[in-house]
Amino acid sequence: QEQLVESGGGSVQAGGSLRLSCVASGDTYSRYYMGWFRQAPGKEREGVAVTSSGSSSALYADSVSGRFTISRDNAKNTVYLQMNSLKPEDTAMYYCAAGNIFSLRNWGYVYWGQGTQVTVSS
Repeated sequence: QEQLVESGGGSVQAGGSLRLSCVASGDTYSRYYMGWFRQAPGKEREGVAVTSSGSSSALYADSVSGRFTISRDNAKNTVYLQMNSLKPEDTAMYYCAAGNIFSLRNWGYVYWGQGTQVTVSS
């Protein structure tokens, strides 16, 4: 069983950057696809980025493509989300998840973290 803990959220001005981290505590982390999702107040949770188990492939939502980069360090059981050129519409709770599917859809992700808040002011 995996436990996921996110960190790195905070408040930044538009145009700024943040790097989110997600540490997995289980021993099967490297087998899973790892994704980042976000949920803004009053909106559904949406997929932001996902990376394959070996980091050879990544998938991004159109809204973040070119600004966000997902990466993982399997030796550290950690997945990262580097967020650049942040916009107010990026404000949301960000969650990492481990799953069995290479997709930005919620289903297929087995383990979820508790989330870290990102707030971008204009």
